[in-house]
Parts: sequence; C-alpha cells; structure tokens
Amino acid sequence: MTSIRIVPDPAALARMAAETIHSLAAERISHTGRFTIALSGGSTPKALFKLLAAEYREQIDWERTYIFWGDERCVPPDDADSNYLMARETLLDHVPIPASNIFRFKGELPPPEAAQHYESDLRAFFGEQLPQLDLILLGMGDDGHTASLFPHTEALKETQRWVIENYVAAKQTWRLTLTAPVINNAENILFLVAGSDKAQRLKQVLEGAYSPDDLPSQLIKPSKGNLIWGVDQAAAALLSTG
Repeated sequence: MTSIRIVPDPAALARMAAETIHSLAAERISHTGRFTIALSGGSTPKALFKLLAAEYREQIDWERTYIFWGDERCVPPDDADSNYLMARETLLDHVPIPASNIFRFKGELPPPEAAQHYESDLRAFFGEQLPQLDLILLGMGDDGHTASLFPHTEALKETQRWVIENYVAAKQTWRLTLTAPVINNAENILFLVAGSDKAQRLKQVLEGAYSPDDLPSQLIKPSKGNLIWGVDQAAAALLSTG
C-alpha cells in the first residue's frame, strides 16, 4: 500500500517520522521481540535523529532495536561525510542501545569488500532468505536517486545481490547501497522529502512516466509492504494531491 502524507514543514516531517518509528517499534517488539530499522543520511533525518534522542529516549526499547543503514559513502566511520557518524553523533551516542545492535557499513574497506562484508552481516542476522526489515528510511535526491541508487548506474540492474558497491560517475566516487530487492522487501518504507527544490523531481517520480533508470526512486515499489511518502508542503507544491 502506498500513501502520501503531506505536513507543513521539515519540523513536522521529523515529528511524523518519529511518531511512525515509535509506533512501529512498540508494535514489532511486542510481536517479534525486536525492531529492525535502516537509517538514511541527509538533513531531514538529522532533525529526526535529534528528536528521537531527546523526546523518545525513554519511549523506545533501544535494547531490542537493531540499527542498519540503507547506504553509505566509502569513507572511514569518523569522516565528516559518513552517514554512520551523523547518526552516532545525533542519536546513537544519546540512547541506551547496545553496540552489538548497530550494524554499520565498513566504508573504510575497499568498496567490493565493504559490500560483501555488509551482505554477510545481513545474512548472519536475518538468515539466508531475503531480509525483511521492519522499516527502511529513505530520502530522495534532486536527481531522483534514493539510498545510493543513482541514475544510470549499475546498481539499478542488480537483482541477486543484497548489497552492492556502486560507482557514481556524476560524483566521481564509490558508494555502498542496499539493492532494490532488499529495500522493496521491507515491511515499511518511509521516504522523507522536504523543500521546494525537490518539488519538480517529486512530481516526476510520483506522477510522471515510469523511467527508473532516470529516476531511481521509482524502483521502490514494495510488493507486500507499506510505502509512505512523507513530504512537506514545499516539496508537495506541484503534486496533483497537494
């Protein structure tokens, strides 16, 4: 099921995401004994993480919460560009979560080795069946990319591997990313999109022709899970539902 939730501004978007995480964590821990979530990078998640660390520190069972990432840059964990570092500084250092519950990409390794290592981590945790995370957080770039699935890159074609190293020529850099089959197998997927600079691209992704090689965010179409597009009014300005 796909839904679009339009909220007034980035602060309201962070609040909506925090409430979603809080609710899902309680429900999944009650039913399965654990909650698994893949985090994303970017400015909107940063505000979300700070909110979780401040107001939801005592409301979420962090000891039974397991943290993964949807993608990562090929940098060490203390690099300013690291998605892991941002999450650690804004959230993980401020909540009582065991270190063994945190599964980061080892971006300091050579890209193929780092991707293989992360897939091994996923297999050790979830088993040999395609992993099904309870929630995956995603953003959408102004070029239509999500996670590190960038336009016209090899990762878009991957159907067998769970994690892949992806060379992004436009940025002249390697990235590490979950593949579309893993993302689409999640129980819940939450996009967070804010700002008027995303409005035109968001309209193309949601209402335009299907062209995932140009707009990789269109690849995210879960067969059974819930897909939520959380957008602020500025980003939603051009949508027919806006």
